[in-house]
Amino acid sequence: MREALFLSADLWMIFVGYFYGWMFVRRYGNYLLGLECMVVATSGSNFLLWSLLGADSGSVLYDVAYFFDAFSRSIGITLILIMGLMKVTHRYKPGVGVDVGVFGAAGVAGLLLRQFHGADLHTGGIAFWVAVFYVVVNLLTAVFLGYFAKRLWNAGAKRLAVWTGLVTAAGTTIALAYDFFPLPFDDASRTIFYTAALATWGTQGFVYFHAYRALHDHKAALDANPARTTGTLA
Repeated sequence: MREALFLSADLWMIFVGYFYGWMFVRRYGNYLLGLECMVVATSGSNFLLWSLLGADSGSVLYDVAYFFDAFSRSIGITLILIMGLMKVTHRYKPGVGVDVGVFGAAGVAGLLLRQFHGADLHTGGIAFWVAVFYVVVNLLTAVFLGYFAKRLWNAGAKRLAVWTGLVTAAGTTIALAYDFFPLPFDDASRTIFYTAALATWGTQGFVYFHAYRALHDHKAALDANPARTTGTLA
């Protein structure tokens, strides 16, 4: 049962990442959110393949998994997510150079930080501070997402605002538990934790896409009829 739930959660995240990533690009021309969603889906695909092939820690897929992990935890689902959402909160339109630069920075971060996964955090060395960094950037991102939820609420999308708050809180809980609070009842492979994490990350992508669409449509309606007074979008 645990394995089936784990596979279901991973497949859910893969579907959300590829499908909604493509929708971000095709429908809104938002390459920041679209490509990052696809990076998450590719990470999930690699993780799934690694698991099906025996979960060998000596496999190259294991190293690739923690590259993607560091990529998204450091810059991908933090800075890139914020920059992408700013298109509907602040009319931010980054150029191609910015898109390439920020993904390049995430790639460098992934290569540099992946090596610290699994190191002893109790020694107070660099691995501990890398883990702290992941939590801090997640919390800073959560602050922006709280603002994003407020914009949804003001735009009349109150249900999506609540869901955005809930999945963001769940994502932050996963970030805290990842390195610092392992589940005492979990198995050696942390199956329960990873199942919860994959399900949460997939649901975040699903909710954030629909929230983005709601703000985009609201902004478009205001632009088409400037005399309207509902909402507070810029």
